[in-house]
This record gives sequence, structure tokens and C-alpha cells, in this order.
Amino acid sequence: MSVRTSLTDKAYCQLEEMIVTLQLEPGAVLSELELGERLSIGRTPVREALHRLAREGLVRILPRKGVLVTEINPGKQLLALEVRRELERLLARTAAVRSTEAERKGFRSIAIGMKQAALRNDDIKFMRHDNELNILIAQAAHNEYAARAIQAMQGLSRRFWYVHYKQAADMPFIARLHAELAERIAHRDADGAAQASDELLDYVESFTRQTVDPAIAV
Repeated sequence: MSVRTSLTDKAYCQLEEMIVTLQLEPGAVLSELELGERLSIGRTPVREALHRLAREGLVRILPRKGVLVTEINPGKQLLALEVRRELERLLARTAAVRSTEAERKGFRSIAIGMKQAALRNDDIKFMRHDNELNILIAQAAHNEYAARAIQAMQGLSRRFWYVHYKQAADMPFIARLHAELAERIAHRDADGAAQASDELLDYVESFTRQTVDPAIAV
């Protein structure tokens, strides 16, 4: 991995977390220079990370003006869930079959971390393990097409969760659902992983319907 690639990945991970956890608020207009100084990373890796975030819908590049953090659109969350359910079931089932021993070790570690987050009601720890789990499932499925498709929705979904979970969700419960999914994959239980994925999406859909205005829900 080149130095630029690793710095781009570092910038992407830090900026994604800052956007998802509202440290960079929707509607904020920022500059590459400002973000680079905040992260202590050069402008080129920051620019590359921002273009990646733009492809995922978390920012919009404004030529000669800066970078706009996109607004949250609750009405689109249920549409995204329709696609996520099918993709995440496929990825979970496939990861259980195709994962390497090193990847299964990673799933076991994430399951432990999720249980700890549940016990401590630690939302930031949960968010970080959630991101790790998303990345690892996509990797362990060894299907680049499905991985690219799901990545386009994950940041927006994670931000929606973070904005609304305190009003309508049980964070320890959903952390345990994530732990169960990670464990089923680690045990190479394809059917169990698919079921765990569906149970997780059932809860996420229920949570989403409680937060979306019925007038705009689809």
C-alpha cells in the first residue's frame, strides 16, 4: 500500500466518522485546507477522500466554493433499506462460506467489542465496530460488485441511525444483534448468518419507520 493510499484511507475514515457522528453537521460548507489542517493530513489525500465521500452521498463538491456536508433525507431511508436487506443477506451468507480464518478471527473480535458496547451503552464504540463489521463482511464475501453496491449506502444509513437512535432505538439491543451476526459468520453458519442479517434489518426498518414522517414514508 502506498503512503498516499494509506493517508487517503486515514482521511476517509476520520472524515466519515466526523460526518456520521455529526461533528461535521449537515449543511456545513468546508474547505480542503480547513479539513487538512484539522486532520493534520495533506490536501491531496483529503481531496481524494472527499471525492470518495461524494460518491457515497455524504458530501457534495462545490466547484470553487468548498465542500458541502449533505442534508439528511429521511424519506429515502426506507428505499435504501429495500436494497440493503437483499445485499446484506447475500453478503452475510457468502461471508460465512468464503471467509478466511483470519477474517473469522476478526468477526469474533468484533462480536466481543459489540457486546462490550452493549454493556456500556457506548454509542461511539458501537459506531466504530459497526463500521468495522460492514467493511469486514464486504471483504469476507469476496464479491467486489456487491461490496461496491452496499458501500454506497452505509455512510448515509449510519448517519441516519446516529441522528435518531436516542429517540427511537435500543442501542444495546442492536449492538447484540450485530454481535450475533458476526458470530454466525465466524461459525461459518450461512443460514444462521442470513437469518441474523434479516433480524437486524427488521429492527432497523422498525426503527426507521418510527422516525420517518408518515407523510413522506414510502
